Amino acid sequence: MEQGRIHVYCGGGKGKTTAAIGLSVRAVGRGYPVVLSQFLKGSNSGELPVLEKLPDYHIVPSPKVLKFIFQMTAEEKEACKVETTRHFEDTIAEVQRVHAKLLVMDEVLDAVATGMLSDAKLADFLKNRPSDLEVVMTGREPTPCVEPLADYITRMEKVRHPFDKGLSARIGVEY
Repeated sequence: MEQGRIHVYCGGGKGKTTAAIGLSVRAVGRGYPVVLSQFLKGSNSGELPVLEKLPDYHIVPSPKVLKFIFQMTAEEKEACKVETTRHFEDTIAEVQRVHAKLLVMDEVLDAVATGMLSDAKLADFLKNRPSDLEVVMTGREPTPCVEPLADYITRMEKVRHPFDKGLSARIGVEY
């Protein structure tokens, strides 16, 4: 792979993770080692069982997040911050271990926005990553340090969503 680029899928609309996973499947289909790391999600996303079966597709196990950040006590937030930082470091180690050509960090931008991960730490990794590593990040908004580094920024805009009518997320569609 030539020079790796940085992708950001952001916005309030549905499809950020779906787009990132689609790109990762394309890359592994071309024989590139892929690492997927999900932040603030837990490990019950419906795509994981099938992705685990793909050759050279590496998933960094997510720390369990049992509640939304805004519902956490100060102590829970601090513990989550430690776990999230450790998860980020485990992700970097896995990229190096498998010589990944594509890294997907799903919801990493929200980890930064909620104070669970340092924006400077993320930007430092991006600036010093292997030159052939393509990086895809998702979340609501690009962070101040990440935005100027991104080669692609794609915004998913919500026009209508069933949640607005009080309908719950569905297994197999939203997760």
